[in-house]
Amino acid sequence: MTLQNRVDPFGSVHAVAARGLFTGNRGVIHDPETKTLLKRRWTTKAWIVCDCGFKGRRREVFGRNGRTGGPGWTNLFFLDEVTALAAGHRPCFECRRESDKTFARCLAAATGAARLSAPEIDAMLHPQRRAAGAAPVLLSPGDDLPDGAMFAVNGIAYAQRGSAALCWSFEGYMPVEPPHGRRELLTPPATVAALRAGYRPVWATPRLPG
Repeated sequence: MTLQNRVDPFGSVHAVAARGLFTGNRGVIHDPETKTLLKRRWTTKAWIVCDCGFKGRRREVFGRNGRTGGPGWTNLFFLDEVTALAAGHRPCFECRRESDKTFARCLAAATGAARLSAPEIDAMLHPQRRAAGAAPVLLSPGDDLPDGAMFAVNGIAYAQRGSAALCWSFEGYMPVEPPHGRRELLTPPATVAALRAGYRPVWATPRLPG
């Protein structure tokens, strides 16, 4: 049974067989009896991206992982950190502590804050998340994006890497000709600011054409 737990750059959750480099969560959003998602897509503003192998911990995906026998948080999976950031997640302060500190430092530098706590970052990101109802942000033709930012053209997601646009899929990225059409920003503007300030996300290896 393929569970509905793979997240795309728009923040939507799908049932596909492709694996990912990272897991993460938005709180408890599954039914452990049916192993299906609930109607709600988050129960907390702390949307995080986590290390799949942190301290060798093992969980039953969509199972009962809570300390008192409840469902516990719902494992979601991402192709890579670039995808997770586009979907509105940010590094976990426990299992990806160094990445969390770097992300917070870069975002603080970009916004002029002395420092930012995890709840402050979540409060900044939540109204910018497409999956939480944020309106699309249109990019002008001359708008350049930093490495790791994602955008969409005609409903297809692309990741910016240098001067190239890589077409996204659950299986990986494919180098393509620059897409033509109206570009909609997928990565939250606050995260784009952190990328401009020096945050470097983890990428999946691009696929070769053919």
